[in-house]
Amino acid sequence: MRLKVTALILALLLATAAPALAQKTPGVTDTEIAIGLTTPLSGVAAAWGNTAVAMEAWAEHVNAQSGIHGRQLKVTVKDDGYVPGRAVANLTEMKDSVLMNVGLLGSAVLNAAKDFSSENKFPVINPYGNPAIWARQPRERLRYVFVNYPDYVDEGEFLVTQAARLVGAKKVAVFYQNDDYGKGGLEGVRRGVKVLGGKVALAAEVPVEVTDRELGTHALKLKDSGADAVILYPTITHGVNVVKEMAKVGYRPKIFASFPLGDHLIMFRLLGKEWEGAHYNVLGAIAGEPDADRIIDLVTKIRPGLKGKENTALAGAAAMIIAVEGLKRAGRSLTRESLVEGMESIKNFTAEKLTAPITFGPNRRHGLNAVRLMRAESADSNKVAQVAGYQIFQPHF
Repeated sequence: MRLKVTALILALLLATAAPALAQKTPGVTDTEIAIGLTTPLSGVAAAWGNTAVAMEAWAEHVNAQSGIHGRQLKVTVKDDGYVPGRAVANLTEMKDSVLMNVGLLGSAVLNAAKDFSSENKFPVINPYGNPAIWARQPRERLRYVFVNYPDYVDEGEFLVTQAARLVGAKKVAVFYQNDDYGKGGLEGVRRGVKVLGGKVALAAEVPVEVTDRELGTHALKLKDSGADAVILYPTITHGVNVVKEMAKVGYRPKIFASFPLGDHLIMFRLLGKEWEGAHYNVLGAIAGEPDADRIIDLVTKIRPGLKGKENTALAGAAAMIIAVEGLKRAGRSLTRESLVEGMESIKNFTAEKLTAPITFGPNRRHGLNAVRLMRAESADSNKVAQVAGYQIFQPHF
């Protein structure tokens, strides 16, 4: 009888333990790794949604090369329309069925989702948005976040100093998105003006809401400021529209733009010669450079719709390349914790030579804080020129 009772107790213990033993990492099976993307495929920031299309293309390329440790990548993409609430809802819907998110996009989105990663132990790789959002978080809440993105304050200071150096700007105005993205750039411009010690005046600060459609009033405010250079921190849609509106009222200041407006192929297509002479930042290699063209050839063969959007596509490809490197280093016994350890082991990694060297670590989550400055030369030939090589700023967290 005692043996029967003992056996029964053992059976009950095993039955109780079975669910825990059988529990697996979300999104990981013996043959598959699921990755979830939420991005603006619609709305004013839809042009940036090309990053997700490129991520899908790179994942397909990896799959064609036998995947990662015997597993294929399965990418799920959801449209958030650049609306923070929709993005958080998408993450919530995916968190128990995918291993991680790659390329979460938009400073307002990041601000809304800043606690999601730590609360759900959910890796977020290469989010596109103001790094200051993460820098303000306690260190213990950043375990699952890995950022390869320039700080807008650092960039804004750099842009205004370059406006003074390159075109002799004496008065600058800032056209900025009224969120963490634009406000970060504005703060940087203010800081740069102080650093310049009176050589440049900040003539106007003109905000734009994501929902704004008519920008004629904004253009008049910029013109009335008398600024000889305007620094842009909006979406591509709003940036293009305000340049057109400024031209309509006969105002043609020197343009200096943040890197989200750095796809010269899109900007030339939408603005033509009105974009010629503009200075703008980029994150890394661009179309027309050998390392970039090699990746462009791969992703456009898989996703032909990326033709004409190559530079935005490169940003997406780089993000997935970084995530894949982390997966490779995590090994076959893949969990979210092993992925974190794999990402932490990345040192001086240039993402197929698309970026400056990226380094993460147990106490470093801001893997790269850098931009390059370019000038738009010719709309007819899509010609651009590098003005300054990688400006590598200090990591912030």
